[in-house]
This record gives sequence, structure tokens and C-alpha cells, in this order.
Amino acid sequence: PMRSSPSSSFSNLLAAIILAIASSQLRQTSGLIVSMSAVAASSSTTLGLEKLTSHANSYAAAHGVQVETKSSSSSSTSSSYQCAPISLLPNAYPASAFRKAKSLANPFNLLVDRISRDSEFLQDTLEDVGTADPYTGTLLRMYKEIYLSPQKGKFANMADRLGVFRSDYMLNPSPLTQSSGGNNEYELKQVELNTIASSFAGLSVNVAGLHRQLVTRFGDTGEEGVNEWLECNKRIILGDNADSSEEADEGVPVNPALACIPAAMNVAHQRYTSRFVTTTTANKGPVVLFIVQEGETNTVDQRMLEFKLWDNHSVPVVRMSLTRAHTDLALNEKTGALTISSSNTEVSVVYYRAGYAPTDYPDGDDGVEWKAREKIECSRSTKCPSLGYHLAGTKKVQQELARGGVVERFFPEQPAECEAMRSAFAGLYSLGQDATDIDKEAVMDALNGNEGKYVLKPQREGGGYNYYGEDLKNKLQKHVTNQNGQIELGTELAEFILMQRLFPPNQRAVLLRGGQVEADGDTISELGCFGTVVASEEGEVMHNEFSGFLLRTKGSKVDEGGVASGFATLSSPYLC
Repeated sequence: PMRSSPSSSFSNLLAAIILAIASSQLRQTSGLIVSMSAVAASSSTTLGLEKLTSHANSYAAAHGVQVETKSSSSSSTSSSYQCAPISLLPNAYPASAFRKAKSLANPFNLLVDRISRDSEFLQDTLEDVGTADPYTGTLLRMYKEIYLSPQKGKFANMADRLGVFRSDYMLNPSPLTQSSGGNNEYELKQVELNTIASSFAGLSVNVAGLHRQLVTRFGDTGEEGVNEWLECNKRIILGDNADSSEEADEGVPVNPALACIPAAMNVAHQRYTSRFVTTTTANKGPVVLFIVQEGETNTVDQRMLEFKLWDNHSVPVVRMSLTRAHTDLALNEKTGALTISSSNTEVSVVYYRAGYAPTDYPDGDDGVEWKAREKIECSRSTKCPSLGYHLAGTKKVQQELARGGVVERFFPEQPAECEAMRSAFAGLYSLGQDATDIDKEAVMDALNGNEGKYVLKPQREGGGYNYYGEDLKNKLQKHVTNQNGQIELGTELAEFILMQRLFPPNQRAVLLRGGQVEADGDTISELGCFGTVVASEEGEVMHNEFSGFLLRTKGSKVDEGGVASGFATLSSPYLC
């Protein structure tokens, strides 16, 4: 219960102490040291749950922090809206780590663009993956057929490129934590770099607004236990440093995503218009095309970008699924113009919020969805992402970048940028034919009782595909042989990478789903930083900036992290 009597508060305190003692060995193993007083205090802190939840639901309804729900009958399909999955209050987050994540947006944007233009690197890196994973194989084949063909790729190669990326990070205990007494030290480590359909920029802006209001409305007045709650979580993050912390940026930062991402789309749109659209060819101005999933429920998040694109830049948006795009789009073979057949309206930018998983291509390997993707890619429209950007975001490329000298290939004579990006890399290990002795040592470590130190990841987006713990160990055992100390990896493993598992600090949070309290307990969080880039066909960068953030929070025992897939909730960082 959130409001407890003195006796129940004592019981909560006692239970917290017992739990802390029982879990101390695990915390030491992962390098996480949390003071006993912080754990106990957080467990005994009470919130005015009824008032705060009511306030949060009202704010969500007034500001569109919602997801769509659909119901069908024999005669019709109707939609309604409910509060998106959210954390009731923001989560404490080190301001220094937040600033570092922001600073990495620009170099990672450039890295993706440069990788996308290096066909030799992409082919060499993804060859094994493409053989083991048909989806990645189709993307790679299409990339080669279009961008390496002077005829088929004539218009694609003259197109600009727009990237809306999201680099996701977790805090991981620094080696310094073990020797720093009560001062908790964390390193920022990259979980993945998403280059297609990076979602929740819109909702996260308003979740940050909700959290700022709750903190200032109830925290500044000392009501509903908000200040005590935030201070407890702040102490968990900072340890004894919390007593001396005087962070100028303390609080929930303003999230610029709804300004920055539409602004980047407008840059791409205006460049397309200036390059290709003349008064004699334009019956009406071109539009931005959103490629979306059939039956999409995260429509509010997408519509926020659409509405801001119109409100701020007067650029209209048309929404369409990949299935419809096969018949509803036409490609002019002479000019490369992509038009909507019914209105003969030209498309300046194609923004994908679908197409990132095999399930988005239900008609099969040679079906209408893949044909639509190919038609779009062959056009002169600016793609977000292009096939090169899409492939640059695969897990295999992420793993390859962690090898010595690979980042430097794309940033010659820029050691500071290389070091900044490298410092965020976790341990990443190949399971393909290019696996080194170091990679195989990690595999054997996982098989010999340390499976909890790793995550097994396929080339997939959207959450729900990774392997952990015993499942990871069993998956490896099926495809690894050890002959007289010689490790052989089965070809089936080529579509996976092995990654160091990260151990972010636990904080107490109240999680809401559908506007109702779903959980109250230990949680962990993952920070995502959006970045946008617009580059010309020759690689000249016209736009490159940090473009907002989100924080996803989930139960500490939940492995996966997707919000739309039901694993996590949207939150905000409370910088400290």
C-alpha cells in the first residue's frame, strides 16, 4: 500500500532490510553498491497515489499522452484512446551521463551516414548474417541491386538522405564503484542504435511535461510525498555524493523532440522541393509520406510529428501502409519522381514507421510489401531511412564497430570523436565465421556458468527477440561444438551477436498501464537520445543535431524493454 500505517511502515522497512541483505551478493557481483539506508528509505517512503494518479491521467488526456485501442464488431471497427504506459514520476538520472549521451548524437549521426556509403564494409560485415537471416539478406540484396547499379540506382543515388535515429543507453557500474565506498559511479553504455522507425519522440515530450508539472506542483509544496520519493531515488543513484550534489540542471529537462524531428523533415522536404519541383511540374506542393503498419495503435505519437510538421512548417503528411503502397504509389521511370496515384501528388520524403521486421511484409519474400519498398527506394524521394541507413543500424554492424580500428575507418584523423563513441561501447562478440578467439572465449564463458553476464541478440527491432539466462545458454549449446578445445560455431548463430549484459541501478517506481497502477517496486531504466541528420547524395551534411530524448522504465526482473510490445513504460530523467 502506498499510504501505510506506522506498523505497516515498520514491516516494509524490515522487509527491505532483509531483501537488501539477501541480494547483497548479487549487487556486489554486478558492481552495484547501494547504501542500506537508501534502500530502506525508498521502500518506506509513501506517495499520495490516488491524487497523483488522477492528476497524471487527466494531464495525459489533456496533452495526448495516449495510445489507440481498437475494437471490432461484425459491422464496423471503432477506436478509443487510453493513457499510454507511463511511470508516475520521473527517475533519477546522473546529469553528467545525460550530457554525454546528448554529445554523442552528432558523431553517431555522422557514423551512420558514412557507413551507409561504404558498400564494401556493409557487404563484408553482413554477408554471413544475410545467409542465416532471410530478412537481413533481402535488405542487403536490395541495397546492392539498387545502389551498386548505375541504371537501377540512377535516381536513388541522386536522392538526399534523412536520418531520425535513437541511440539507447543503460548505466552500468564503473570499476570505480567497487573502491569508492558509498559513492556510486556509473558508465554510459550503448544498448543499440536504432535507425528505422525510432518511436515515442512525440509522447516523450509530453511525458516530460507531465513529470515537470508533478514535481513542481507537488514537490515544491512538499505534498504527496513527492520530494521524499525523488530524494530517495537520487541517493540510490549518487550514493554519498547526493549530500554534496549541487547540479545546476537538476530536474526534468525540456524535451525538444517535437520541434527538432519535424524541423529535420522540413529541411529534407525543402531541399527536395528546391532540387526537383518547378512551377511547371507542380500541380500542388509535394507531401511527406508516413509508411505505417496496418492496425497501428501508436498513432498518437506519429500524429504529433505530423501535426507539428504542418503547424510549424506547413508541410502536409499522407499515411499509407506498405501493402497499399504497392498499388497506390507510382514511380516515373524517366524522372524518378514518386507520386500518389489517386491525386498525382509528388512525395518529397518517405518516413518509415513500419518495415523494420519481417511481419511488416506479410505477402512473403517476393510479395507486394517488398516490391513497394523497392519502388520507393528506386525513387528520387528522400528516404528515412535509406537502405544503407537501415543496414547501418543492424546489431552485426554495431558489433563490428566495437573491433579495434573500425570506427577509425570512418573518422580518420578524428581521435576525439572515435574515443567518445568507443567509450560508450559495451562488450560485443561475433558469432559468425569472422569470430575471433576473444569472441569464442565469451561464448565459452556463457556456456560455463556465466550466462547471466550476456545477452544473445538477433538482427531485429521492436522488443521480444533476445535470449537471456538459461534460454541463452540452451540456444548456444544447440549450435556450439567443442572438439579437443577447438570451438566451432554453427552457421545458425551467424544472425546473432553476443553482448555484455548491463546492470543499471534499481530505483523504486510506480508504473501505470491503461491509466491503472500496474506495478510498484524495483525498476531499471534505459535512456534514448534522438538524433537527426540530412545529407546530400555526395555526403555533404546539411543538418546534424541532437533531437530529444526518452526514458523507458520497466520492472527490474523484466528482460525486454519495448514499450509498444508491452514490456516497459515511458518515463523521464530527473537530472541530479
